[in-house]
Amino acid sequence: MKPLVVLLTVFVLSLVITFFTGGMPGYIWSGNIAMCVMLCFTGIAHFAFTKGMMRMLPGMLPFKKAIVLLTGVFEMIAGIALLFTSLRAIAGWALVMFLLLVVPANILAAIKRISYQKEGMEGNGTRYLWFRIPLQLFFIAWIAFFSIRPC
Repeated sequence: MKPLVVLLTVFVLSLVITFFTGGMPGYIWSGNIAMCVMLCFTGIAHFAFTKGMMRMLPGMLPFKKAIVLLTGVFEMIAGIALLFTSLRAIAGWALVMFLLLVVPANILAAIKRISYQKEGMEGNGTRYLWFRIPLQLFFIAWIAFFSIRPC
């Protein structure tokens, strides 16, 4: 829920700023700024909640800590890449693939009731997926609209 709030808040603020500085709202620019900020926000969470996120990964995967930290770095780098027109489409496609690849971790976390922030088993359970899966699709659609389509 927090990433969605960050995304929409930054988008609206960016629209207002681009309107007052350029005379009209910059929708594409604002959409990419918002996704960049959201991805940096979620990327930082990989460092703040590393142990909890490691629990979201299947038991057979080696190097869980490295995976969590590298995916956090990836999110931030890809988010920043959205700000550059020449990199936007490739970053957008990479993010779409990434968002699809993390769905199993979200499903596993929901089944195990993992709360990555509290590192325990007091998460929302599978009902969380009714929000998380559509949210993931919303993020993919956002990237497709603002980052992939315009290029």
